[in-house]
Amino acid sequence: MPRRSTKKGTQKAKPDYVLFDRETQAFIYNLQVNATQRMLDFDFVSGRGTPSVAAIVNPTGNDSFQKFFYGPREVLLPVYKTLKNAAKRHPNVDVMINFASFRSAAASTLEAFELQQIRTVVIIAEGVPERKMRELIAKAKELGKVIIGPATVGGVRAGAFKIGNTGGTIENIMESNLHRPGSVGFVSKSGGLSNEAYNIIARSTDGLYEGIAIGGDRYPGSTLLEHLLRYEANPDVKMMVALGEVGGVDEYSIVEALEGGRLTKPLVVWTTGTCTKAFKTEVQFGHAGAKADADAETADAKNAALKKAGAHVPTSFDDYGNTIARVYKGLVKKGIIAPAPEPVAPKVPMDYAAAVKGKVIRKPTNFICTISNDSGEELLYGPMMISDVVKKDIGIGGVISLLWFKKLLPPYATKFIEMCLVITADHGPAVSGAHNTIVATRAGKDLISSIVSGMLTIGPRFGGAVDGAAQMFSEAYDSGRTPAQFVNDMKAKGVNIQGIGHMVKSVHNPDMRVTLIAGYAKKHFKRTPLLDYAFEVEKLTTSKKDNLILNVDGCIGICFADLLRNEFTKEEADEYIKMGALNALFVLGRSIGLVGHHLDQKRLKQGLYRHPWDDIAYMLDK
Repeated sequence: MPRRSTKKGTQKAKPDYVLFDRETQAFIYNLQVNATQRMLDFDFVSGRGTPSVAAIVNPTGNDSFQKFFYGPREVLLPVYKTLKNAAKRHPNVDVMINFASFRSAAASTLEAFELQQIRTVVIIAEGVPERKMRELIAKAKELGKVIIGPATVGGVRAGAFKIGNTGGTIENIMESNLHRPGSVGFVSKSGGLSNEAYNIIARSTDGLYEGIAIGGDRYPGSTLLEHLLRYEANPDVKMMVALGEVGGVDEYSIVEALEGGRLTKPLVVWTTGTCTKAFKTEVQFGHAGAKADADAETADAKNAALKKAGAHVPTSFDDYGNTIARVYKGLVKKGIIAPAPEPVAPKVPMDYAAAVKGKVIRKPTNFICTISNDSGEELLYGPMMISDVVKKDIGIGGVISLLWFKKLLPPYATKFIEMCLVITADHGPAVSGAHNTIVATRAGKDLISSIVSGMLTIGPRFGGAVDGAAQMFSEAYDSGRTPAQFVNDMKAKGVNIQGIGHMVKSVHNPDMRVTLIAGYAKKHFKRTPLLDYAFEVEKLTTSKKDNLILNVDGCIGICFADLLRNEFTKEEADEYIKMGALNALFVLGRSIGLVGHHLDQKRLKQGLYRHPWDDIAYMLDK
């Protein structure tokens, strides 16, 4: 194993055989949120004082911060665009966990090699080009660096440091006792089998000290033997466990080390892939190197050689745990291993999203919505799925009835709603809403700003009479006052009757919009008591002045009040009026016209109109 090169004053001196301890911190290369959070959860249950992740390097982003949890509290981890900047700000970091793709893993690893402080690089990607990998291995030996991977999940120093997703979820970490150190040093080619081995070791011994998955590609950055030699040199490791696999000859270097006395601690080892002899043809397993091209590369041949050299080789993988337990008990009996009391580990709080999904917590809602729901497979408008809304062709009137009144009103009612939207869409450019929209548009304002400018003028003198008329006439009718009494009362109070009066229209020049609305209501509504009452009031007001007619705002408001009373109780109808539902109808309709005015002014300003009458209209308005 190469010797460590350290930068004076930035890192504590460690023995050569130690890659990770409780002070080790790493850079995560590429934004890997889940892997980072799992490392921090491991740190918390292990009782580390500082997180093992110092920073994240995200070459496609910008310098920023990313939120994570450290136990119950939220912490911020810095994110840097460049590895060089991260290293400058965190000189104590000596590990980089490289989540770059197989295309860029080599280049980013070489970039890390240029930093003296980085000793260990873990390459997660599978399929790194073999030529590139051989170059990286040579460079690492030249510089005294350590590579774990590629095609690896990494590894773990129990109770001290975990690489990425090694060990799986925090529940599996705790079940495998990886939150505290044991006496077993483990190394494997397979990442998946290493996780299984941690579980076996936890049930067969006092637990793992360190475990490394070197990766399954043909040219791993470090070998099984190199890590076993580290364990041999480490006095805290009392026994060693390894998993080889069919293909290649790496396991024979372990045989030579056993025969040459370089490995003296008890070693339990099994080479997987003994099932290949059951196949008639060559079998390529999942790893790039897991294919026997010669008899010596078969699992059976390697297991036999290891056993002959003095390793403890089980009869099958099923016997793996039994063999590990037998060797461990022998070491305990000899006093070489003294099992320590099991420490109490803190519990990692469950993530909120996971807790909600698992239905283990409940939380009061921040606000309530009873008109729509998009949390299921299909959007709901009230009780109707959006597909039914479209299929049944309920129109915008039906959608309004569902979202405003929480039920689908009869066709005559939804048709009336649509009729009101058509009639209120525009009153021309002279009214205040259109005027303000035009002025704002000419001032260079965007669509939303221009429309809002016009909408803010809605009130008792512009549109607001829809609500006002409905309320005023409903109260007069419900109080039992005659139309004459109502008119006289308003005159005595000096209050204008909302919904009565027009600047241009009169008895002799009626407003066609009122005629259309009132005619529809009389023909299709079940009853129109408020509209009838309003026309009686109109007879009295026009007898004094012929322009004191029922205007369009008043007619819409009064007819809508009649509609609501036909379909709801009187109390419900009055409540909708008080909430401003009728004025909302005017707001919705008028927004259509105001958008038109905005677009019209944009076209004029850009010179898109060429008709002479457009030019005349523009000049007159200007």
